[in-house]
Amino acid sequence: MLSRPDARNAISQRMIDELHALCGELEDDPRTLILAGADGVFASGADIAELRSRGAADARRGINTHAFARIAALPMPVIAAVDGYALGGGAELAYAADIRIGTPRLRIGNPETGLGIIAAAGATWRLPAIVGEARAAEMLLTGRILDGAEAREWGLVSSLHDPADLLAAADALADRIAANDPLATRHTKTALHAAAHPAAELELQAELFESAEKERRMTDFLERRGR
Repeated sequence: MLSRPDARNAISQRMIDELHALCGELEDDPRTLILAGADGVFASGADIAELRSRGAADARRGINTHAFARIAALPMPVIAAVDGYALGGGAELAYAADIRIGTPRLRIGNPETGLGIIAAAGATWRLPAIVGEARAAEMLLTGRILDGAEAREWGLVSSLHDPADLLAAADALADRIAANDPLATRHTKTALHAAAHPAAELELQAELFESAEKERRMTDFLERRGR
């Protein structure tokens, strides 16, 4: 459960460290993972205060990229139960799941270009695979945020549920997966993820992390939020 109630579950370095620790457990003892957020929010994005202070070397490290790739590569399926905001890094975390379900009040998308950076934790190649090139381009280039109905229509989530029923729906999916042969399930996931993806986005992000415009836009964002 993603839980930073004071920051709408924004993804911080500490949360990334916790995700790595969780992945270590699931790599040793494979089980289906359900990702969900506390208090009606999945994850409102990456922690902007942390992002603002990062430079090119941090971008090349792929802090969120490698954590989300590790989640995507877990031996057993990952289910994202997405309620409320799933923006920026929160959306990219959801894209790393094998199955996404949501609620009508879901708001998902990537507004990174408005902050002077790109969505560099997998969105540029995971999102086209999920919704198609044209729709992914619209979302990433305009910063369009989809509501629950649009996300289902576009195939970004497979089903919508009342917020009170969302975790039960995710548990039901996990139970259906558990009823199947574990090795066949693992091999099916391996086949689904067989294609390789480029890492060029990390170099592009490295340049943007050093830009004055990124600093200005993120400062404006943090000052608006503090009012």
